[in-house]
Amino acid sequence: MTFSVRANIFGLLMLPATVLVAQTQPRVFILNPVTLAQQKAHPDAAIVKLARAEADSAMKVGPQSVTTKSKVPPSGDKHDYMSMARYFWPNPNTPDHLPYVRHDGQTNPEINDITDHEALDHAANASRALALGWYLTGDERYAEHATSLLRTFFLAPATAMNPNLQFAQFIPGVNTGRGTGILDARGLAIAIDAIGLLAGSKSWTPEDQAGMNKWFTAYYAWLTTTDAGHHEKAATNNHGSWFAAQEASIAMFLGKTDDAKKIAEQVRDQRIPSQFDAAGMQKYELVRTNSFSYSAFNLEALTELANIVAPTGIDLYATKPGILTGIDALLPFDSTHKWPHQQISAGKEDSLCPALVRAAAHTHDAKYLEAQKRFDCKQNALTMLEALRN
Repeated sequence: MTFSVRANIFGLLMLPATVLVAQTQPRVFILNPVTLAQQKAHPDAAIVKLARAEADSAMKVGPQSVTTKSKVPPSGDKHDYMSMARYFWPNPNTPDHLPYVRHDGQTNPEINDITDHEALDHAANASRALALGWYLTGDERYAEHATSLLRTFFLAPATAMNPNLQFAQFIPGVNTGRGTGILDARGLAIAIDAIGLLAGSKSWTPEDQAGMNKWFTAYYAWLTTTDAGHHEKAATNNHGSWFAAQEASIAMFLGKTDDAKKIAEQVRDQRIPSQFDAAGMQKYELVRTNSFSYSAFNLEALTELANIVAPTGIDLYATKPGILTGIDALLPFDSTHKWPHQQISAGKEDSLCPALVRAAAHTHDAKYLEAQKRFDCKQNALTMLEALRN
């Protein structure tokens, strides 16, 4: 062993434990990097057991690609993402059933004829489960499969998605795509956490990292400069909140911290005050046919965003009325207490669970822990890690 190597090792041993943890923190943004580093150094057996089980399940997920769909986008390129608007149905009043008409809250099963939205979600969720499994256990099989999934979906020339959503959520007979379809890609923030967790594995290479940086740089440019992106960013309801979460996660991934801070400031100062009334009700979600589900969905977006932008020093929970007021407004309405507004889909009370888990971690208020039982929130490795958030 050379003197320089011995000196480096000795120097590391002399560093305070807090510094060593900081140096080994993964670049993740939904999950908490400090909590993860602490768990890697001092693992909780229950968390590791769940993470391993979830990674084992994700090992069964095969390659995902937008190129496997049977339909071809208007561009003629199957590498372009494509999806159909969820709540639009054939028009009964025209011979060709066009243009399709909207029935809010009623999913047209035709959307499943185009599998891109499923492919993106499966690739993101499975890769994160696998990456977390590798990070906590060191089992390289998990990292290898996560890497394969990410390469197939984003990087391999034969199967990669082009970095745009130009043809997302099109309405037959009306358009070939909408800014509204950017919502489909909220799983990209999950994929970004997977990438951060994989750093240091044997399977994830510098070329992979460079490729993902290139892909997200191109997608971020599309997201922030096109009419579709501008339209979705301006949406006053959950769509705008999810856009902010997606935009901020990519900004953080690309090192554009100033951009992420501006996003957080706009949400803190404009979006949240406009969405919640003094009682915590959300006027833009109450107009929906599934108003409880969409109120919870918006809270999920905002609490995810709060995690993402926390490193910028902005606390999105501090705005009042706001996130916590909104969660409190929904707390009385579990499965045994009827929601007083329209909710055509039954059994969706657990849609509040992501916000409840994050609110409990942020506030340490026992009422949010108790509510998780009433709302039948399921425990997994991610929720357990969230509960330990510093």
